[in-house]
Amino acid sequence: MKTRVYVTLKGGVLDPQGKAIHHALEGLGFSGVNDVRAGKLIELDLEDGVAEADIDAMCRKLLANTVIENYRIERGS
Repeated sequence: MKTRVYVTLKGGVLDPQGKAIHHALEGLGFSGVNDVRAGKLIELDLEDGVAEADIDAMCRKLLANTVIENYRIERGS
C-alpha cells in the first residue's frame, strides 16, 4: 500500500530553503509570491497489514523532527 508522509516546518520556525526559493522566484521575475515554505514528501510502500499507529511511530521516531516539524499521513491504495 502506498503511503505518503508530508513533513512541513512548524509556523514559527525559520525556513532558509523557503527564503532561497522565494528570492530565486523574484530573481526570475515572478511577482506576487508573498512567502515560501519548503517541506518534504516521503513515499512508503507498505504491506497491507501495517497499522496506522506503526506509521505514526515511524514519523515520530525518524521521518519528522516533531520539535520543529509537523507531519501528515495520507494512505493510498
